[in-house]
Amino acid sequence: MNSIANFFTRIVSRYMPDPLVVAMLLTALTVIFAMLTQGTGFLEATRYWGNGFWDLLAFTMQMTVILLAGYILARTPAVDKLMDIVVLGINTPRAAIIAATLVGGVGSWMNWGFGLVLGTLIAQKLGRKVKGLHYPLVIAAGYSGFAVYGVGLSGSVPLLLNTPGHFLEGTIGLVPLSETIFSPYVITMNLILLVTLPLFNAMLHPKNPADVIEALPEPDLPIADTDAAERTFAERLNHSPILGIGMGLFGLLYVVLYLMDGGGVTLNFINLLFLSLGVTLFVTPSRFLAALSEGVKVVSGIIIQYPFYAGILAILSGSGLVVALANWFVSISSAESLPIWSFFSAGLINLFVPSGGGQWVIQGPVMMEAAQKLGASIPATALAVQIGDQWTNMVQPFWLLPALAISGLKLKHLMGYMVMVLFYLGVVFLATITIWGMLGVGG
Repeated sequence: MNSIANFFTRIVSRYMPDPLVVAMLLTALTVIFAMLTQGTGFLEATRYWGNGFWDLLAFTMQMTVILLAGYILARTPAVDKLMDIVVLGINTPRAAIIAATLVGGVGSWMNWGFGLVLGTLIAQKLGRKVKGLHYPLVIAAGYSGFAVYGVGLSGSVPLLLNTPGHFLEGTIGLVPLSETIFSPYVITMNLILLVTLPLFNAMLHPKNPADVIEALPEPDLPIADTDAAERTFAERLNHSPILGIGMGLFGLLYVVLYLMDGGGVTLNFINLLFLSLGVTLFVTPSRFLAALSEGVKVVSGIIIQYPFYAGILAILSGSGLVVALANWFVSISSAESLPIWSFFSAGLINLFVPSGGGQWVIQGPVMMEAAQKLGASIPATALAVQIGDQWTNMVQPFWLLPALAISGLKLKHLMGYMVMVLFYLGVVFLATITIWGMLGVGG
């Protein structure tokens, strides 16, 4: 296992550029594919790209806020102390890797932005605490828990299909969460991953101490604060627990009222919930703003790169390339195998468009129409698209940006291990989808 991981690490270290460069290369590749397979002219592809560059601006803000809110909540004193308790009794590299994977996985199942940040933060704590721990691997392990985000409480596709008025409701109706993220197939799959993925990651730890890269010690950051007696009126407002806690509780009150009024769990709901919890747990506005300043550094790469992927999505959509690809997979499918091909096609498309929701808007109608015509399981086919998306997120540089920003590592340090995780997850995901597709035909 170590030799295979080292092989991929060497390959990636030599040939993998920075994430922004990957987005640029994918843009060029998409243009070429559209020209060669769809007959799209270069100027036409350019217009698609430019016209669509800002199409996902609102969605970009939602994604940015959900990640920022997750970061802020993970950095609250209460959560930070909880992380200190978790790492307290962990003193060996393998135990550290298992813990980082579990925390990242459980956190991502609860909320993808929270888990994406929490897994990296606890991996960073473990890297600085445990002697002989390979820092790139523990950061990769913390990120690998992100593999369950799409079949958790914040999964884009299952939440959308459970939302009244979604754009496919007239075709397939509402699909309750009991048939998607709470189905026996998905629950079993998640339990298997939470047990086996930490052990798999632990097996990747280098046996040769010379190959281990340890984390640098945590820097001592000066704390600039003004004595309470010397504060101006404005500074007293900034440090007021009444304002901080009061605003946070006001937001949480709305959350309760929203649920009592029958509101559903949406991205905006999750964002407001996490921001309100963050404001409350930081107590004062000044502490909240300090965490916010650090969080902006973490999400900065997403802010600038998402428009590039929106442009790619516009080329894929405008040229008909993504529909042609999805239709090709449909053409070779049966009722039993449609979820399998949905999984593979979604995993491939996700490399070009790292957005489960944005990808579903284009690919979803094709797959749902095919599921009805073939008599395939609609929940299995829909979740196969979501699972394919989360599968190749393991090697999609875009979602690794927060882990890189927090850890201080480069993409080349993590990608070799993420390729190994990708192979392992592929086995578990494919087995689940295959069984679900065969037993759930017509469901």
